[in-house]
Formats: sequence, structure tokens, C-alpha cells
Amino acid sequence: RVERFAYIYIQPPASLKDHHLPLQPNIKELSSLTHSVTMTEAHWYFNLALVILSLLLIFKLFKHKKQKYKNLPPSPPSLPIIGHLHLLKEPVHETLDKLSQKYGPVLGLRFGVRKVLIVSSSSAVEECFTKNDIIFANRPRLILEKHLNYDCTTMGAANYGHLWRTLRRITALEVFSTARLAETSNLRREEAVLMVKQFVKSCGGDGSSTVDLKASFGELAINMVSMMIMGKRYYGEDVADPKIAVHFQGLMREFLQLLKISNIGDYLPIFRWMDFGGLEKSMIALMKRMDKFLQDTVDEQRQKLRGNTATNGSREPQRLTMIDTLLALQETEPEFYTDQIVKGLIMIMLIAGTESSFTMMEWEMSLLLNHPDTMKKIRSQIDSQVGHDRVLEEEDLPKLTHLQNAINETLRLYPAVPLLIPHYSSEDCTLGGYDVPGGTMLLVNAWTIHRNPSQWAEPEKFKMVPFGAGRRRCPGVALAHKMVGLALGSLIQAFEWEKVGDEDVDMSAAVGFSLSKLKPLQAVCKPRANMIQHFL
Repeated sequence: RVERFAYIYIQPPASLKDHHLPLQPNIKELSSLTHSVTMTEAHWYFNLALVILSLLLIFKLFKHKKQKYKNLPPSPPSLPIIGHLHLLKEPVHETLDKLSQKYGPVLGLRFGVRKVLIVSSSSAVEECFTKNDIIFANRPRLILEKHLNYDCTTMGAANYGHLWRTLRRITALEVFSTARLAETSNLRREEAVLMVKQFVKSCGGDGSSTVDLKASFGELAINMVSMMIMGKRYYGEDVADPKIAVHFQGLMREFLQLLKISNIGDYLPIFRWMDFGGLEKSMIALMKRMDKFLQDTVDEQRQKLRGNTATNGSREPQRLTMIDTLLALQETEPEFYTDQIVKGLIMIMLIAGTESSFTMMEWEMSLLLNHPDTMKKIRSQIDSQVGHDRVLEEEDLPKLTHLQNAINETLRLYPAVPLLIPHYSSEDCTLGGYDVPGGTMLLVNAWTIHRNPSQWAEPEKFKMVPFGAGRRRCPGVALAHKMVGLALGSLIQAFEWEKVGDEDVDMSAAVGFSLSKLKPLQAVCKPRANMIQHFL
């Protein structure tokens, strides 16, 4: 409008350009333009008033929040927008350990837009999962949980409520109960024996061989769980369909890899809109393929059950697989036990029930190779309690106290997930005398707690200590102990073990959400003469 005014009222008419006469403004147009400018100024003042009122409101809310939370947990200085993200260096659990040593065991941080609480003492953890257990019995809504957990409807990702309680009850009764684990013990023993036979074969009978324990432990754990769930194995020589097995192996490899990657979009939403790194797109594509595999598996098993009904006139085959049990429940309560619920339970078992187990196997065997005296004590106890006339079974594990102590100590030194799976506060609460706002993500630094010098006389030594608490405590702890105990016990019973070379096994950890070894474990095995006949 100013430019228009300058053009109309300053530029002379073309007929007068050559005459130096005074300009005569157009009073009508000037009045109209003046009215327009006045309206523009009024609009500008109105917007300014809105901005000022908004700032006053924000200030009032912020002041109210500060008054409401009078005693927030201690926190280091933060930066605008990113909060404390710039402080996080790999490995993150060790970085948070250093911050906790400086600011205390209850630490408040901000990861971008998310409020985060770091807990690094056993007393604070006890308070989290006793007095505040229900408040923290939820999961934060992360991109990973949405796309890889059926929109947060699996047991691992669902918030505390009817859905989660029902899923927990199903797994407690139908998968992890003492009776169910006893029914499936033969499946796990057969898989352990197959692994030992492969090692004996690689030794050429009574020779020795260097074996890849990391790969073998991964294949063993997944085969154990897949046999329990679907009655199939997907690794090794004896697979039903090699093509499907290769497809499944690829899905598991991609899935486990994505679980280890943190998504910056969870903390800085602008990166989610941009899909920084294409991570969310990869999750969606992978889940589409995983869902198809699981649906095909469920449909195949359902068809088999219908075939059994047509042949035998009965729906009561030996239900040794988890899918059989879930499909039977689906018939009684189809509105709850949808195919998506069934697939979610299967997937959680395949992922959560395997990675932590084979990671623990690798760490424990690494420790035992670096502590041969401890391995000798375990072998001596196996020989005295089990003997040489048969192979070790799960029923023998409670008697093998040295082996159980080694398993618990491995959990202490090398927890599979050093910061545990994140929790989320559903409302305001207090912890250690501090105010914790609702909507705070809780991270428990188990790595720090397990190595706390004030609680352990010699925190770096090889000693037994058990841990675990809360409603969201992993329901598969008993199964994991059986799988790890059976695998390690079978290998110690059947072979003499040595390190590759003279150096100790490298105990460096890889970077990621879970605590896995940086260098894959290899070791030299030699069959024991008094046990080899059981594996030929």
C-alpha cells in the first residue's frame, strides 16, 4: 500500500512531467488509503496483543508448574530444544552412571521434548516398583513400539490395564507356568543335544575344533523357542522347509538389528516428520513382512487343527505348542483372542524370549573361559550330580549350584538390557523425596546398580547376585534360566574348553540398546572321552 501511495501521489501525471507545477493529491483516494492503513495498524496491534497475552499465559503456566513441582530431581544444565541429548555418549549406561555419581542416584533429564528420570540405586528402584509400581507400570509411546509391536498392543508394549493384565495372565498360565515348562523340557533338551552333536561332528570324533559360539547360541535359543511355539526349527540341518527357514532367519536378523537403534524422532519430533535416516519407513516395511509370516504360520496351524478334527473327530491333540493353545482360546473368546493378539504373543516370545538368552549364554561362556577354575568346579559338580551315563537335563539344574551362581553373576555383571525396558509414569508421584511429573520416562540403570561399590564388597569380581522386581518384571525369567543352564551345562559336561590363543577373551561390549559382546565369541572344544558315546 505504501508503494501504491508513493506511485499515485508522488509521481506527477505524464502531461505535467515537463512542467514544474505543484502536485495536487487526489483527496478521495488518499482518504481511502488512509482508512486502509489505519485498519492494517489495528490488525497489527491486535496480533501484538495476542502474542503478549500468549506469552503471559505461558509464563503463568510455567510459574504454576514450578510452584507445583517444588522439589524436582537434580539435573545438569540443559540446552534449548535438545535438552540433555548432547550429554549422551556411548555407551549410554556408562555416561548416565557418571552423571549419577555427580548429581545423585535420582536424576532428572530432558531428551528433547521428553522428561526422563534416571534411577541408579537399589533403594530408589524398590520405591519405584513398590509404592509407585502401578504408576510406573506403563510404557512410553515410542516409534518402535508403534510399528514393531502392533500399535502397542503386545504384552511388552501395552500400558497397564485390562489388555496387559490378560496377556500377562495368558503367558503366566499357558507358557511360563511350571507345568507348561515341564511339558516342553524335552523339546529344549533335544535342541541342546543337537548343538552338542554338531560340535562333536566338527571335532571329527575325538579331535578338537574351534567353534563359533555366538552364532551357535543364537540358533539354539531361537530353535528352542520356535519349537515351543510352532513345533518347528528354523536353524541347522534338520529344517522342514529350507526356503522358509532362510526367510525367517532374515526377518529375525533385521528385527533384532532395528531393536538396537534409537530413533531421534522419539525425542525431536521434527526428525520424525522428516523420517531421519528412513528408519520409520524400514520399520513399517519389516513389520509388514513379519506380519505376513506370522499370519501364514497361524493359518497353517489352524488348518492342521481342523484337519485333526475331521480325521479324529476331536479337537484335543497333544497341545505342546503355544499356537495350539492360543487357537483353542480363540474359539472360546474370539472377540479378545484375535489373530493380531495371537501374532503379538508369538512375536514377543520369538524376540524377547531369545535375544536375552543367547546374549547371556555368550557372556557367561566368555567369563568361564577367563575363569577356568570356576568352569572346573561346575564340571566337577555336574559329574557328581549327573554322572557320565546320561546327558544333563533341566531337572538336574537346581542341584547344580555352581552353575546357577555363575548364571546369576553373569546377569549382575552383564545385564542383557543395561537400562532395562523404559517405563512411563501415568501421573505425578514422589520418589526419594523428589517430585516426579506425570508423563516422565523412567530408565533404571541396572548396570550401575549391579556394580555399585557401596553394595558389593568387590563389585568387579565373579560372584552371584540375583535381581528383578515390579509388575513389568520379565515373566520368562524361569525359562531363560533353564535355557541358559541347559545350554552351558551340556557344553561343559560334553567338552573340555579352551580359549583361542593365550589372551583372555575380549569382554568389550558393542554399542546399542542391549548389551552384547563386541567381538563374537569363539572357543576350542574337545569332546570328553567318557561322554562322547552319547553324541555320536
